[in-house]
Amino acid sequence: MNKNNKVIIYTSSLCGFCYRAKSLLKKKNINFEEIDVDFDYKKKVEMIHKSNGRTSVPQIFFGDEHIGGCDDLFELDKRNELDNL
Repeated sequence: MNKNNKVIIYTSSLCGFCYRAKSLLKKKNINFEEIDVDFDYKKKVEMIHKSNGRTSVPQIFFGDEHIGGCDDLFELDKRNELDNL
């Protein structure tokens, strides 16, 4: 995966869905950058802006493409599309 396809996941430390999403990415050997928005207001605003207003976590991006949240990530995996990203 080149730099333009970098995976970024915005998370919160108390979020079970965040742990599930990170576990799936790890299982698939997909490296990612985690941004915890618990105490970083600027990063939370950045996440909301990039995700077109979504305020829940996780919010997952593959490069500039917004994947969505945990359920969206698992749906991609279910359709065997996660490995192609």
